[in-house]
Amino acid sequence: MTASPFYRAAWRWHFYAGLYIIPFFIMLALTGMAMLWLAWIDGRDGERLPVTPQDTPLAVSAQADAALAAVPDSTLVQYVAPRAPDLAAIFRVDRDGTATMVAVDPYTADVLDTFPRRSGWYDLMDNIHADLLLGVTGDRMIEIAASLGMVLIATGLYLWWPRGTGLARALLPRLGRGRAAWRALHGAVGLWVSVILLFFLVSGLSWSGVWGEKMVQAWNQFPAGKWGIDVPLSDSTHASMNHGPKEVPWALEQTPMPASGSNAGAEGLAGPLTVDTVDAFARQIGFDGRYQMNLPRGETGVWTLSRDSMSTDSTDPTSDRTTHIDRYTGKILADVRYDDYSWFGKAMAVGIALHMGTLGLWSVLANTAVCLSVLFLCASGVVMWWKRRPRGQLRLSPPPPPADLPLWRGAVLVGLVVSLAFPLAGLTLIAVLLFDLVLLSRLPGLRARLD
Repeated sequence: MTASPFYRAAWRWHFYAGLYIIPFFIMLALTGMAMLWLAWIDGRDGERLPVTPQDTPLAVSAQADAALAAVPDSTLVQYVAPRAPDLAAIFRVDRDGTATMVAVDPYTADVLDTFPRRSGWYDLMDNIHADLLLGVTGDRMIEIAASLGMVLIATGLYLWWPRGTGLARALLPRLGRGRAAWRALHGAVGLWVSVILLFFLVSGLSWSGVWGEKMVQAWNQFPAGKWGIDVPLSDSTHASMNHGPKEVPWALEQTPMPASGSNAGAEGLAGPLTVDTVDAFARQIGFDGRYQMNLPRGETGVWTLSRDSMSTDSTDPTSDRTTHIDRYTGKILADVRYDDYSWFGKAMAVGIALHMGTLGLWSVLANTAVCLSVLFLCASGVVMWWKRRPRGQLRLSPPPPPADLPLWRGAVLVGLVVSLAFPLAGLTLIAVLLFDLVLLSRLPGLRARLD
């Protein structure tokens, strides 16, 4: 049976989208799996260094003094409480703009290890995963790939959706031989993981520089007005607490920080504010197990207590919490919990935890299965192209364009919707369309080499 013009058009777009996407999806799947297992086995920044539990840990200040002594002339910036009694406490100290992590035995104040912050294998994989080590350029390249992934999923579902054979046959196809077998497996695996892959793309895109930061995150940030009308605001946003990889909850990243130096806020911590008293207060108000304490920076800086699943503080994203304390009065300037997020902020808190596989071993295994499926889809797509290409030739050989497309208005409408929803995907589609319809039509020699 001859394929319809619309089917041929969808196939051609599927091919072109895959042509750009495959290298990026292979990179994302490989680095994603590496991060899953590195975090599960070894942790990040020394968080899984073992110690021998004793009756009572030393005061946090004594542990902090040991960390500061390990890096002379440094300043204490952060304390990360151990999640279990048999794990080390982690301190961040800065000297001359360089951040160093110091692992300390909480019972003896012995320094177990020192290392540059975010310098491990996990962080290398994370940086490649985020921007290919190319900064903004890499971020935009990956955002284009993820945006075109939406096109790939939509066209793939259209191409493989059962037409008279039943959904069961599409999900569990009978395997033949040669290219037909590869096509059946490619389509079935694509159907199985399409919804999950869509979720991964949306949650990943929500961190991106254009669709995420400019379009989605800007409209779903936690409103600073909820701090209270009398709480002064800093010139810095919560993103100022990021250093390299994302660390601040998505819903708070663009929200201005409250500032110390007023009488605003709710009753909090009375008396002098030190790492010991703030730690005791954190435990008193419910920060059990692992949490992070960020010390005030500058005259208007605040003490910040936080716990979120994205930073592996817990395996429950609904327990996310960020508390800011005035450095002078000890009053609570803000106390933000999961229930205070917008509906999209809540979805992102859970979605990022699922995306990163921080919900326990089951999420690590599930995400590994998804990554392996993505690798298979990329490999099988290449194999199908190799088997379909003219024998003995290395031409690009995209699927032939339809001679006539009666539904072209619908195709244009779909393109406009994609362009509005995902700007970089729209720009890429326009570029490919111009290349396909304008440039190739004027250069028959180039078309012959490609087709």
